[in-house]
Amino acid sequence: MLLTAATVCTTTTQAEHRTERDRSNVTHVQEIRNATVKISYADTTFLVDPMFAPKGFYEGFTDTYRSFLRNPLVDLPMQPSAILEGVDAVIITHTHLDHWDGVAQDMISKTMPIFVQNQQDQKVILSQGFKDVRILEQTEFQGVTLTKTNGQHGTDEMYQNPKIKMVLGEAMGVVFEAKGHETIYLAGDTIWRPEVDETIEKFNPDVIILNTGNALIDGFKASIIMGKEDTYRATQKAPDAKIVAVHMDAINHMSLTRKQLATYVKAQGIQEKVLIPLDGETLSF
Repeated sequence: MLLTAATVCTTTTQAEHRTERDRSNVTHVQEIRNATVKISYADTTFLVDPMFAPKGFYEGFTDTYRSFLRNPLVDLPMQPSAILEGVDAVIITHTHLDHWDGVAQDMISKTMPIFVQNQQDQKVILSQGFKDVRILEQTEFQGVTLTKTNGQHGTDEMYQNPKIKMVLGEAMGVVFEAKGHETIYLAGDTIWRPEVDETIEKFNPDVIILNTGNALIDGFKASIIMGKEDTYRATQKAPDAKIVAVHMDAINHMSLTRKQLATYVKAQGIQEKVLIPLDGETLSF
């Protein structure tokens, strides 16, 4: 891991297997690759935004930064079967390719419970053969309360353009809550918006997972997700929370690397609050 906060969490390697007792008492957040995150929480394991394609499987996203590069830019750190081990449910924040790809669709059981943001995404995923697709608002699943949160996948200026608005679409975040466990806020593909402030104020999360790759599309200087300044802002908005930065180094339009974010975090003096896991790395809280 590039940055650690030893006083608040520990890390493990993929080879270190947790016991059932560990699983009950410790929260594990594993960065798989890009926005794909595996969260083991209160005896339940969620897989968020699975993208399983091998390196270079897809063309770069058109009309975006470095579209000449093929996606993903790096391979998975482990086999999809290992990623899926122990998974109880999948959460898809939105159906963009880098959050829900065809390889993942082929690998995941068609009876797996899947949580989505709205009827449109539910219809899409049902059409792909999945049988248990649930629209998330606020629900309890195996002892974990899941709450949908809102945001916006780009700036107001971008959403004034009908074509760009259609491409960007909607994306949700999720708050995870369980008695005796840290509250986790996974913001999803959003820029910093009033909805983000409101979620932090309402839920007072202990762990905040941010997509911080500063993804760029042609014709705009602003990002369609968060970046380094948003990472700093999160530490100020939630000074007692651990900030986990993901969604970097794997897709062509990401303009912020882990290394650059680590340099920025150190310069701001917030390195004890921000965690930047490598692909395959697990943070334990």
